[in-house]
Amino acid sequence: MFTPYQHEPLTDFTVEKNQQAFQMALEEVSNHLGKEYSLVIGGKRITTTEKVVSINPANKEEIVGIVSKADKRLADQAMEAALKAFETWRKEKPEARAHILFRAAAILRRRRHEFSAYLVKEVGKPWKEADADTAEAIDFLEYYGRQMITLQHGVPVLSRPSERNTFHYIPLGVGLVISPFNFPLAIMAGTTVAAIVTGNTVILRPSDRAPIVAANLLK
Repeated sequence: MFTPYQHEPLTDFTVEKNQQAFQMALEEVSNHLGKEYSLVIGGKRITTTEKVVSINPANKEEIVGIVSKADKRLADQAMEAALKAFETWRKEKPEARAHILFRAAAILRRRRHEFSAYLVKEVGKPWKEADADTAEAIDFLEYYGRQMITLQHGVPVLSRPSERNTFHYIPLGVGLVISPFNFPLAIMAGTTVAAIVTGNTVILRPSDRAPIVAANLLK
């Protein structure tokens, strides 16, 4: 039995201890900037010679991270891996898929300031907007998980005489998520997990302006 869905509360930055906690998260994230991140295809990490360099828009001298760039061959490889994974993932019980989202929400909630700090560094969001972006990502995980459990057996619909109408979710295949830079965590997470929890697999192509946020969510 799950508690009713509620929006994730926003952080009150008028409280001094919250200011201090976020400042500490910014300092900790600053210690991990400039790392290289590989592509992940079929669970394997792949490093390429072509890179995307993510720069802090508020400090052009600060490299947030360096990400391997895929070509057409690797994109095709990702599609093949996603299609293969779909054959088993589609058979996973809806409750099991939903519980993965709930566990991810718990991790994101625990590391909330860290993810918000990356949003400050990578796309230049003010503290409050970064915090709201992370809170919305948690909301998507919690809400879509609950929705999948609610809808797993279908929804009653009107049937006319001589008709039998049903409404239920079925896995369809591979989804492609091309996420934007303005909500690089919330929209990326929402579109990705909505497809995953309904039994589909996903190829995620994050914004060139926020690949490090995506890489950290994947971890």
